[in-house]
Amino acid sequence: MHADELGQFYNTFDIIGDIAIIKLPHDSRINAEEIANQIMAIHRNVKSVFVQTSPVLSDFRVRKLRLVSGEDKTSTRYRESGCVFAVDVAKCYFSPRLSYERSRIASLVEPGETIVNMFAGVGCFGIRIAKTANQTKVFSIDINPIAVQYLEENVRINKLYNRVIPILGDAKDVVRARLQGLADRVLMPLPEKALEYLPYALLALKKHCGWIHYYGFQHAEGSENPVEKTKLEVAEKLDTMGAGYAFSFSRIVRSTGPNWYQTALDIQVLSPPSKF
Repeated sequence: MHADELGQFYNTFDIIGDIAIIKLPHDSRINAEEIANQIMAIHRNVKSVFVQTSPVLSDFRVRKLRLVSGEDKTSTRYRESGCVFAVDVAKCYFSPRLSYERSRIASLVEPGETIVNMFAGVGCFGIRIAKTANQTKVFSIDINPIAVQYLEENVRINKLYNRVIPILGDAKDVVRARLQGLADRVLMPLPEKALEYLPYALLALKKHCGWIHYYGFQHAEGSENPVEKTKLEVAEKLDTMGAGYAFSFSRIVRSTGPNWYQTALDIQVLSPPSKF
């Protein structure tokens, strides 16, 4: 494989700090070792190359990795827009492909807002927001204890004490117990569970009104529009609860497989639900 051929495999690998992760279809005939050697030849900062051998698994959102080339280590530091994120790519969820979404959401936040991130991981959304908007406070929840440890480290690295608040637990339990009616804005960057947890996002909002940034996975074939299908699902849920709302923005974030898409909705909740 020549260097100029590597571009066609853009969708098969991510670079996170000094670690590259190759993701190949299970029936792929592409040689992972050859790709690894080419990545390390072009990206001299890469010290380790792994191939992903499983989908993202369990509530902890981890994936199985196999070392292909380089150092057998899975912890690294990733830099993005003036922020530094420590992460263990085998023990925590992390995607550099959400960089645009992190930037987009941070640009929407007004100074002084209170944010609840229901699925914070190592804290990327919250830290980007706190670095961008003054006097914001971001309650950052995750159920994975190792992710929360890295979140705490990232708060220290980025000097955001008392601005980004790490919380270990299931978001629905944490919101019910501690965060009802506190948020101007709620982030839901876990497509697998966003629809299930939507009532708790409403519960977290001040007077049950404000903004929800919702991410979903959607299957769409032929002329089907994955964004419109996501809107229909969310609208049905919100209508059942009796909430007033408007979709202010929507987009396809990325393709995640044949006929599968990650979608994003910005939802303005205009009136509180009549029931939870």
